[in-house]
Amino acid sequence: MFSVIFSILMPIFVCVGIGYGWSKSGKDFDTSLVTAIVTYFATPCLVFYALAKVELAPSYLWNMGLAALVAILAFALIGGAVLAIFKLPQRAFLQALTWPNVGNIGLPLCMLAFGEEGLALAVAFFTVYVVVQMTLGVAFVSGSFSLKSLLKMPIIPATALAAVFLLSDLTVPDWLFNTTKLIGDLTVPLMLFTLGVSLASLKIGRLKVAFGLSALRLVMGFCVGLAIVWGLDLSGPAAGVIILQCAMPAAVFCYLFAQLYDQRPEEVAGLVIVSTFMGFVSLPALLWYVL
Repeated sequence: MFSVIFSILMPIFVCVGIGYGWSKSGKDFDTSLVTAIVTYFATPCLVFYALAKVELAPSYLWNMGLAALVAILAFALIGGAVLAIFKLPQRAFLQALTWPNVGNIGLPLCMLAFGEEGLALAVAFFTVYVVVQMTLGVAFVSGSFSLKSLLKMPIIPATALAAVFLLSDLTVPDWLFNTTKLIGDLTVPLMLFTLGVSLASLKIGRLKVAFGLSALRLVMGFCVGLAIVWGLDLSGPAAGVIILQCAMPAAVFCYLFAQLYDQRPEEVAGLVIVSTFMGFVSLPALLWYVL
């Protein structure tokens, strides 16, 4: 079991370490360019090829989408209650408790743990999560909602096109599958490199709050994931993917949003860094449980 867990974690640690080391060495890394490539090209292609030809009953993918919505609601309610009790600012910290890193860490982890099936299930979870995060999540932090931001998300038409092939007898043309797979396969390594670069540039603030909320993020995620799996009566890779995705540390995007809208960015950065470190330390035990 140890060798299996080691083989799953090492590619993630190596890729994040490359990005971290690259940044610390003073070399340039155009984060905005890489993020744009991942957002507008690589991720939509990954979503399409992972979903369009997956050999899974559509009900499994619907369950993943439902699980993502339930998780968002549960995290928001639990996190909001805890922040209210300790009188911490909701707009600064609730996003970090609600939005786990289901992309940079969650996707490669599920792919390495459960193969192509795990990737497809994780993508279904990720797609719903990222759409809500980039719309309602941004609206909560910024204080305003823009329908334009939803319409500009290429992941939505990619998902819709994949659903056409998934729910019909149509066969994905080889040229389309090969093209989207070639571009989509850029997503995971670029996400991990960018995570490493981002972690190298963040500065920690208010460690006491960061440690407390980081522990809440991870424990709450694991418990909510277990509850969802039990409630939906899931098992196998589907159950493992939900638990892994729910138990991820706070997403790096939470810091970017906090910086953009001036919602205590230094303290949110501390929460992202500490939760990521604690998440990496707890990953072997988490993988042992789901496997």
